[in-house]
Amino acid sequence: MILSIPLAWLQLVHRKIKFIATIAGIAFVVVLLFMQLGFQDALFESAVRVHQVLEGDLFLTSSQYKALTSQQSFPRTRLYQTLAFEGIESVSPLYFQFGKLKNILDGQKYSIFVLGVDPSKLNFSLEEIERNINKLKLPDTALFDLSSRPEFGPIAQKFTTDNDTKIEISPFNQITKAKKFTIEGLFSIGPSFGIDGNLITNYSSFLQAFPDRNIENIDLGLITLEPYRDPEKIRDYLVASLPEDVNVLTFDEFVQLEKSYWDLRTPIGFVFKIMVFMGFIVGIGITYQILYSNISNHLVAYATLKAIGFTNRYLLTAVFQQALLLALLGFVPGIIVSLGLYDLAKNVTHLPVIMDLEKGLVVFLSIISMCSISGFMAVQKLRSVDPADIF
Repeated sequence: MILSIPLAWLQLVHRKIKFIATIAGIAFVVVLLFMQLGFQDALFESAVRVHQVLEGDLFLTSSQYKALTSQQSFPRTRLYQTLAFEGIESVSPLYFQFGKLKNILDGQKYSIFVLGVDPSKLNFSLEEIERNINKLKLPDTALFDLSSRPEFGPIAQKFTTDNDTKIEISPFNQITKAKKFTIEGLFSIGPSFGIDGNLITNYSSFLQAFPDRNIENIDLGLITLEPYRDPEKIRDYLVASLPEDVNVLTFDEFVQLEKSYWDLRTPIGFVFKIMVFMGFIVGIGITYQILYSNISNHLVAYATLKAIGFTNRYLLTAVFQQALLLALLGFVPGIIVSLGLYDLAKNVTHLPVIMDLEKGLVVFLSIISMCSISGFMAVQKLRSVDPADIF
């Protein structure tokens, strides 16, 4: 009968205020891990937002290409050389560069990512861009990313009420007259850790806005294959045939290259890894202190149970049960608070801070592991308890 007494639960709820504070401490660790993982995933997912909407089966880049924001151009002739190979249906050049967009209200200038495209070909899979692509055939026209950060001003709002919304773009590190564009449509891609907003124009207007750029040097080549062609086989053939100053990538390779850049080559990728690791360590420390304090407060009770014949194994099991109960009870409020913070972070930063099943499982298993490790460390004191010393 005594063995059926829920010792672990009774010890946890013996002091209700302390029990609530304990659950709050575990929930804090849960929120800490969720936020760190959320922003880490947002870093990688936002970095490939532009990649995800580009229309192409293969992608031609400079051999020096590291990431979309690093801007490494290569000869446009390399892209058109691919048309001589079997299986290639069409190609399209893409230019991009950071420019300064003048806020239409206060005149302040902010960095925006400008893409120059061939308006006679659909370079993007977004329906919003497809619907307005023909408007880019006119000079000095552009499409604006309505999901850009708010620093650029109410461009999207003004466009919905005014058919003559104009903006000014000027290049960095160059004293030149700003070029005016008329907004002819909106689309939604969104910012990333390296890009605050996006603007799409035709490559002719792009080159006028950035006079230091040469039409013969492009930043990315989009290659469309004939139906039912194997991208990997054609990629291998192109790699073997083209000069070494270019790389040919499949879509998955193109996306992975960008994520690897932010993960391995930038300080922010390293910082997020350290933050997740430190969050795990902090969680172990918090749960250890909670369990150790609980054992110390009930040391006489444990000694009494030992004195009447309960084994170390039973008492150790009770401590591990407490650890698991803390993990379960702390996870529930932790994930509820995290959901609210995710929505807040998404609305404020415009980054894809999204809760998903994978994050939930990772954090849940991490909390279980933390509490188990803490329980193992805390029971060392319980092993040495001698009833004769207590009494």
